[in-house]
Amino acid sequence: MNMKKILSTSAMVCILASVSGMAYAADKIDADDFVEEVSAKGIAEVESAKMAQQKSTSADIKAFAAKMITDHAAANTELAGIASRKKLEVSDEAEMSNKAKKFMMEQRDGESFDKAYANNQVTAHEDTIELFQRATISDDTEIAAFATKTLPTLQNHLKMAKELAAIYDKQ
Repeated sequence: MNMKKILSTSAMVCILASVSGMAYAADKIDADDFVEEVSAKGIAEVESAKMAQQKSTSADIKAFAAKMITDHAAANTELAGIASRKKLEVSDEAEMSNKAKKFMMEQRDGESFDKAYANNQVTAHEDTIELFQRATISDDTEIAAFATKTLPTLQNHLKMAKELAAIYDKQ
């Protein structure tokens, strides 16, 4: 390779790296926004799972909902601790619980509920995973570590939700 080609290739690599770095930085979410949004989603997740345990007629939906309660309650507690140490506000639990309950009460019972719940879980986890991916590059190292640690659990939830949605979409 001649020197001109090497310099040209090196320049292109530097340009691409700086452009992708700018896009990467633009995708970051700040700690305040992350805590507020994720705490709201976490509360809603637990409340909708509790409702699923009551309204569902399916053992697999109820088992999935139980896992959502356990995993999201643990993440909510950990996030609340981080928020407290950093003096960040979490979403109002009572308000979010009421909103989630209202939404879930509007859903039908039985198999149609199961289908709606499974599909809602796919969408909810896709949105939440996107937030957590953005948080892994946060300037706040504690938020980034929490997001990095929690992301595999959320990805597993999405996989499980997609499997349930595939089952209930056929019915």
